[in-house]
Amino acid sequence: MAWVRIDWGLYVAALGLSLIGALLIWSGTHQDVGAALAVRHLINTGIGATMAVLLLRADVRWVRAAAPWVYLAGLLGLLLVLSPLGVTVNGSRSWIHLPGGFSLQPAELAKIALCIGLAMILAEGRDATRPPRWREVLTAWVLAGIPIGLILLQPDLGTALVLGAMTVGVVAASGAAARWTVAAVVGAVAAIVAAIRVPLLDPYQLDRLLAFADPARDPQGIGYQTRQARLAIGSGGWDGAGLGQGPQTQGGFIPFQHTDFVFSIAGEELGLLGALGIVGLLVFLVVRALWVAVRTDDPFARLVAVGVAGWLLFQTFENVGMNLGLMPVTGLPLPFVSYGGSSMFACWLAVGLVAACQQPQRVAASAPLVRTSR
Repeated sequence: MAWVRIDWGLYVAALGLSLIGALLIWSGTHQDVGAALAVRHLINTGIGATMAVLLLRADVRWVRAAAPWVYLAGLLGLLLVLSPLGVTVNGSRSWIHLPGGFSLQPAELAKIALCIGLAMILAEGRDATRPPRWREVLTAWVLAGIPIGLILLQPDLGTALVLGAMTVGVVAASGAAARWTVAAVVGAVAAIVAAIRVPLLDPYQLDRLLAFADPARDPQGIGYQTRQARLAIGSGGWDGAGLGQGPQTQGGFIPFQHTDFVFSIAGEELGLLGALGIVGLLVFLVVRALWVAVRTDDPFARLVAVGVAGWLLFQTFENVGMNLGLMPVTGLPLPFVSYGGSSMFACWLAVGLVAACQQPQRVAASAPLVRTSR
């Protein structure tokens, strides 16, 4: 019966993006490491898709009951990163090395933890017609502020922004007064300014962040990388140079292109049409999550779906924007497409959560039949 309940649209779109990502990763790395990274990307896809399907076996009420423990586990992972177990990569202490050559980025999984934690706080003990009280909204922001603060200490501004955008969306969708959303946006802007001014970021990290607007701030690093990414995308035309044929990609002019700048491979080798196809699939996932939020009668399920939609929308916008030189480079991967195990697992778990959130609607639809039979 679990197979019957699968939302095939969600899973097919996510799988399509993951497979496209494998092709782009192969194109960007095969000259150096062969097919190794593309194969690992496919393995991560298989593991993530399996976890997403298994989530269908869990009633969404079980997910709500487990939310406090999942949230605490997310905080524990973020604390471990800041302990001696944490490993610094590219100036950010965001990783934990695991046995067997694997590594984990707890900030990615913290997105799942915060998503269901916020939904639990704002939906607990009330029906869909009563908006949350100020105490519940304040608790939700404190709940979000703790992981955001821990992630800023790494520092990882990109993931912190994703969690902030997710929180704004969930609080707004909960029916809270508009002043709370305005205050949240003002607070988020103030936090970003503080991170830049304090300075919470090291000088070279600040240069990387602002180099999208002024490449001269980091001409040998991010400034160079963003110029090359724009050149690659601009040279792709309508249909691209062909997979494995892009001069910028195959020449190795864009460092770490298979992670943060994988969209530039799509722009150069698949062209505008291919790049728009990737964006279209991501937008479909966002719209599908919002459709689930509108259809369900369960307040918890609705807020989880909105949280996932806000997360994927903001992260897609930021990643594509930084590839086009329109947004600062924050190290955010393109969902499902960029190489990275932790990101892949988190994205597939998000798909599983959205699919599971459709189950309460079926229960609600069958309830009148039970009452009538009595």
